[in-house]
Amino acid sequence: MPDTSARLLRLLSLLQTHGEWSGAELADRLAVTTRTVRRDVDRLRELGYPVHATQGTAGYRLGAGASLPPLLLDDGEAVAVALGLRTAAGGSVAGIEETSLRALAKLEQVLPSRLRYRVATLARATVRVGARAPEVDADTLMALADACRRHERLRFGYAGPRGDTVRQVEPHSVVNFGRHWYLVAWDGDRDDWRTFRVDRMRPRLPAGPRFPPRAAPDGDVAAYLARRLSVRTWACQATVTLHEPAGAVADRVWPGMGVVEAVDSRSCLLHVGADTPAALVWMITSVDADFTLTGGPPELADALRAQAARCLNAVEHASSAIGR
Repeated sequence: MPDTSARLLRLLSLLQTHGEWSGAELADRLAVTTRTVRRDVDRLRELGYPVHATQGTAGYRLGAGASLPPLLLDDGEAVAVALGLRTAAGGSVAGIEETSLRALAKLEQVLPSRLRYRVATLARATVRVGARAPEVDADTLMALADACRRHERLRFGYAGPRGDTVRQVEPHSVVNFGRHWYLVAWDGDRDDWRTFRVDRMRPRLPAGPRFPPRAAPDGDVAAYLARRLSVRTWACQATVTLHEPAGAVADRVWPGMGVVEAVDSRSCLLHVGADTPAALVWMITSVDADFTLTGGPPELADALRAQAARCLNAVEHASSAIGR
């Protein structure tokens, strides 16, 4: 019996980690015959696991059941889930804090001592710094994600900078960017892509009729949102050519600062936005790379010259002081 129980757990783990297995593959992994695999599959079905036979391949796959079956996690997966639950308990999605703590308590109760120690060590050593993000409703996030997945038109009230409005869009993606959640959607009334802060939305459900999906804006939703938030919303905008490849400078450009666009193996473009030319100078020079001014307001060139003169003057005065 112990051998059978251990084998059933091993079979369940295999079914959970891979979409579809042939009977021969399972038999080889478990070091048993295909007949034994069939009997073990029947035992799992008797225990309530929805193991489906696949047509044409004499194989099996684990389907979705009426209730959540026990999950078998390896060490790394268990630690990742525990840390994720801790993060969710103190995150910006309203209504899931208590649920996350309950799930975390259940998980930590059954963790082996070595994993409880790892999770506790990481929790004690980790400090979250930064302003608290505006809370978003978990049901709202789920409704938006479901409308994106089903390609269903969405109508919602929106508290924008110019007052409350009612919008109707074709939702594409829900994105967590910085401290906020955003919906990226096609706005038919504006005939263009738009972004909306989720914490300012009040969806009117159920969702509307389905629509044919569109390709992601700019080919990449994350890059599109970064460009919208870091460049297009500012009064002063500029583009410089950095004389290093995009991969070399990507880590020096933080989210919301600007957008890096690859050109070739030796250079890339940096698109930035700010409220003043002086602020643009600071952002561009903070990347610590040689650059050429490609586009921007005329005042930017003057601001760069003033900064260069200021730095040169500081070095000359320092040299004189050292010489004395």
